[in-house]
Amino acid sequence: MTKPRRRQAGEGGISEYATKAGPRYLIKYGYTGQDGSRAVALKRGYLTRKAAGEALREQLANVDRGTHVAPNKVTVGEHFATWLDGLRKEPSTVASYRKNVRLHVEPHIGALRLEQLTGTRLTKLYHQLEATGRSDGQGGLSARTVRYIHTIIHAGLGAAVRDGLLAVNPADKADPPSAKSAASPEMHIWSADELRAFLDQRTQAGDELVIAWSLLVSTGMRRGEALALRWADVDFEGSRISVRRSATVVQRKGQGEEIIVGPPKSGKARTVNVDPQTLAALKAHKAAQGTLALALARDDAYVLANLDGTVRHPERFSRKFVAALIAARKALGEDHLSTIRLHDLRHTHASLLLAAGVPVKVVSERLGHANAMITLGVYAHVMPGMQAEAAAKFGALLSGGAS
Repeated sequence: MTKPRRRQAGEGGISEYATKAGPRYLIKYGYTGQDGSRAVALKRGYLTRKAAGEALREQLANVDRGTHVAPNKVTVGEHFATWLDGLRKEPSTVASYRKNVRLHVEPHIGALRLEQLTGTRLTKLYHQLEATGRSDGQGGLSARTVRYIHTIIHAGLGAAVRDGLLAVNPADKADPPSAKSAASPEMHIWSADELRAFLDQRTQAGDELVIAWSLLVSTGMRRGEALALRWADVDFEGSRISVRRSATVVQRKGQGEEIIVGPPKSGKARTVNVDPQTLAALKAHKAAQGTLALALARDDAYVLANLDGTVRHPERFSRKFVAALIAARKALGEDHLSTIRLHDLRHTHASLLLAAGVPVKVVSERLGHANAMITLGVYAHVMPGMQAEAAAKFGALLSGGAS
């Protein structure tokens, strides 16, 4: 009988060893570490010599290709903690990442070694989160939230690949909720009549924040942008507002909440022209603030500040709008005023302008979108009516019905 050929140096080896469950096999091979020194890797637990041989050939091929990952015992939890500590993003983004990792990643896969992660294991996690992922035990997370968690996991494991802890990113092979199923909640907008009715009712009711609702819907600013607006940003002579910053809530484990004022979501400042009515309302509001405390009317004061001059809490501000809407619907009749979210004031601003024929590029600039294509994508629902109007106008031109 011909004896098996002895493996040459660099080809690695396979050895059998005994366990209580029966014979098992290990593979042994050499590789060059990141510091240039030679090292030997041992991997145990293969059930058959054939399986061990296949694994050995795969590892040797990785060594030849330069894609070999040195054996390590780094866990998912350990790696993500290190990654988050060095993450260069806005404080609110890092805080959001930390919260989601703490609640939805560490409890399920945090104890696993990085090399144990597979696309199938991550897909199982996503299904589990959709079914029972809420931290209060009241059901599952939305597809939108789970897809966001996938984005965090993908980024964190991408860093592990760059650090040489993984050969490939297992999140590339996972199956998260689709972009369609994770789309933003359907927007609801007011007609011009509903908007006027709401603002008139809140003015008559003496709502102290009617200036805020008017400011949001007349400029299209985001909630945080309006809350971080200072009087120095309002050019009364030029009838325009400079959107330079945004207020966000950051939650840190064991440290409570903190309101951070930083750059706007786009990262760039923009200028928004203001209509005469809104400008007059801002002037009256500044004068009223000055009668309460001179500090509230200084250039560095927040336009929508609390009485003590601090920036308003974004979430409490949203709850104020909900209360104002409930009161307005009760006074006007629920059939005369539909229910919308605070952010829908921004959508109402854009939709009314587009429906009125304002160029998409102008609307995009007011909203602070990176380009007009984003605006078109978000407000495609307004386009059918505009297309029909354009077709009718063109028909009139052909028939001589328009000059």
